[in-house]
Amino acid sequence: MRTVVLEQLSPQERQSLLRRSAVPDQDVRSKAGDICRDVMGRGADAVEDYARAFGGGSRRVTVAEIKDAVASLSQELRKALDRAMSAIEAFHLAQVTETTSVTTAPGVEITRCWTPLRRIGAYIPGGSAPLPSTALMTIIPARLAGVKEIVAVSPATDSGQASPLIVAAAALAGATEIWTIGGAQAIAALAYGSGELERVQKIVGPGNAWVTAAKLAVFGDVAIDLPAGPSEVLVVADATANPRLVAIDLLCQAEHGPDSPAVLVTTDRGFPDLVLAEIELLLPSLERSSILRRTLDTNGLVVITSSHDKALLFAQEYAAEHVSIATAFPDADASRITSAGSVYIGPWAAESAGDYATGANHVLPTGGLAGACSPLQIEDYGSWRQEQRLTREGLAALVPTITTLAQAEGLTAHALAATIRFENEGDLRSSEREGPLP
Repeated sequence: MRTVVLEQLSPQERQSLLRRSAVPDQDVRSKAGDICRDVMGRGADAVEDYARAFGGGSRRVTVAEIKDAVASLSQELRKALDRAMSAIEAFHLAQVTETTSVTTAPGVEITRCWTPLRRIGAYIPGGSAPLPSTALMTIIPARLAGVKEIVAVSPATDSGQASPLIVAAAALAGATEIWTIGGAQAIAALAYGSGELERVQKIVGPGNAWVTAAKLAVFGDVAIDLPAGPSEVLVVADATANPRLVAIDLLCQAEHGPDSPAVLVTTDRGFPDLVLAEIELLLPSLERSSILRRTLDTNGLVVITSSHDKALLFAQEYAAEHVSIATAFPDADASRITSAGSVYIGPWAAESAGDYATGANHVLPTGGLAGACSPLQIEDYGSWRQEQRLTREGLAALVPTITTLAQAEGLTAHALAATIRFENEGDLRSSEREGPLP
């Protein structure tokens, strides 16, 4: 892991640590965009071509495969999925909001109305590390929001088949269609349609740089949740922290891949050596140890600073996806970190608990976007509209405001749209009395 002393950095060097993107590689962005445009033009033929070239599959999972996948779950795994689903449902049900009305002036009522999306696509990472937990995190909120058509897509395993675990999790969560498609071509297929796969209104879910770049490429033609790129973690620790717990919290997110930043911020100059020693003890027992070493070599960072306030300020500026607070006063320190996807407070708040079991959503903003974007939530699966009702008296009271502002902007039709209603009031009131046609 690279080590820097914060006070020794120039302003430009400090900014280089903070400045990052969910898709920093412009070449990946360009090529992912090319793939999306090709799929938009050629549809299923293009998807199949990319499946042959890069893998990932290009077919719909059959009903029989879904039944077999669910039936193949061990009792222990089914129980774990059920408990995770229950927690996710409990947390996200609390986010469901109702239609509300506000009277802004006498005779002026505005109603805010919720409408769920009709059809969404959920991308579920697969390949070498299938993530059934992401199927739960992306599909359950869609179902609770009222989405009727939930399309799950996930790349094929190394054997070229759909992951039974992802298929089972997606089906249990409430997916109405499951497709074996991966990479940028999967995002493009969801955005533009591909043969029997009908296009969706919105795409949600995390992915690698290619998936995230593709989501950015199709945004505008289809809605997306957020560019949730490679996972990242930042741990704020002081001398009271347990170095072994800090080490495993860094490794927990770093094992997602070599492009996952893992950052330790501390005021104790000797503490990083203790953490690194614990990492060396832990690595041999971990299945993805080779990936973890590459991650720490390429994206591991230790930031040493002279004061606790500066450590918290750096964490706030970094705006990490996952932030763990391992300090003497974790609750007070956590209240100062408002730019983060999920904050883990105290020694018992394992990051993996949030990834799997607490019920909080683990699809989170990355690349420094956590200061402006929220975790995946119920409101990502629908839209709000405004309904406005005015009485004669209500409009009459607003006419001076309308005409003055409209004339100031040179938009005289706007002014007339309000005043013209008072020129033939008899006709207007007559139409109101008639009501709708039978």
